[in-house]
Amino acid sequence: MRVLVISDTHSKHTNLEEVLKREPPFDLVIHLGDAEGFQQQISEMVNCPLEIVAGNCDFLSHLEQEKIIQVGSYQAFITHGHYYNVNAGYEDIKKEARGRGCDIVMFGHTHRPIVEYGKNVITINPGSLSYPRQDGRRPSYIVMNLEDFKKAEILIHYL
Repeated sequence: MRVLVISDTHSKHTNLEEVLKREPPFDLVIHLGDAEGFQQQISEMVNCPLEIVAGNCDFLSHLEQEKIIQVGSYQAFITHGHYYNVNAGYEDIKKEARGRGCDIVMFGHTHRPIVEYGKNVITINPGSLSYPRQDGRRPSYIVMNLEDFKKAEILIHYL
């Protein structure tokens, strides 16, 4: 199973189109918020199942703020992250994920990519495809490769 994890596209889809050309096919795409009302267009672009949550810029959205989904053998807590003060650190969001019985927490909001293998929870943020904020400011996304019930390969990719 191949999973694309993205966030903070902010209604700009040129880089998402590039990723979809470079990396096909995907079995699932997870968007961690700030699609800014373009969830239907993104759904049509990715041509596979899409899980998406609302971000702080998804005004008047009917999207859920957070979800627990199954990704291969992992239980994943997905949210944008702004309700967990992720700009100040990740402890609150990791604690929430652990409390909900999740193996992985996925969030956006910071526009900075991370993959952190913690003792109880894997913490991932794909960064932003539109407005990256990390050193070098390269648009980023995450590809997860999962085989049966083996450990997931989780890699940050840059454009």
